[in-house]
Amino acid sequence: MYAESDFVALSALQHYIFCPRQCALIHLEQVWSENQYTAEGRQMHERADSAVTSYREGVKVTRSVALRSFALGVSGVADVVEWHRRKGGLDPFPVEYKRGKPKKHDADKVQLCAQAMCLEEMRSCTILSGALFYGQTMHRLDVVFDEALRSKTVAAANGVHELFASGVTSPPEFGKKCRQCSLIDSCMPNVVDRSRSAGRYVRKLYSELSEEEM
Repeated sequence: MYAESDFVALSALQHYIFCPRQCALIHLEQVWSENQYTAEGRQMHERADSAVTSYREGVKVTRSVALRSFALGVSGVADVVEWHRRKGGLDPFPVEYKRGKPKKHDADKVQLCAQAMCLEEMRSCTILSGALFYGQTMHRLDVVFDEALRSKTVAAANGVHELFASGVTSPPEFGKKCRQCSLIDSCMPNVVDRSRSAGRYVRKLYSELSEEEM
């Protein structure tokens, strides 16, 4: 169990699975840059996160639902939680909105699973599945929260906590995923000195400039 003061952003798990260096740059070094993909994703989330409750076909739909888990040590907001009527009450069904299309890696699924695990802890229930809605395909991808995905989610949460505790940004590993990353210009995965993080480089440069002015 984690203390509330040790909570990390739930979205950090998605960043960590995609790339530990990206996770550190965003959450440790506060580096962020917008591109076409992040802008489209932000607009999608703004439409989903209207905080308006609605009803359709007997399903209650809540938006911008605050989440937290002491077991994972995370907090965040779910885009949408649908409440499906079942025998004995309403079952939560988390839905996460993504701008692109289904991916080969499990980063999005881990983020959604973490949302489900937060809801389970908060409501003392069991959630079997949820869905990822992709803007490019305009379709949902159903996600089953099996033991393998739950274990990967727990491992990702622990990995993020260890990363933040170390304060060390991972060295870059250039690959195909780098080309669509909004941080590619800050990360410089194919040219940066692998012994230094972007933040340390900027701090060193600032220190050298300050010394010259003295």
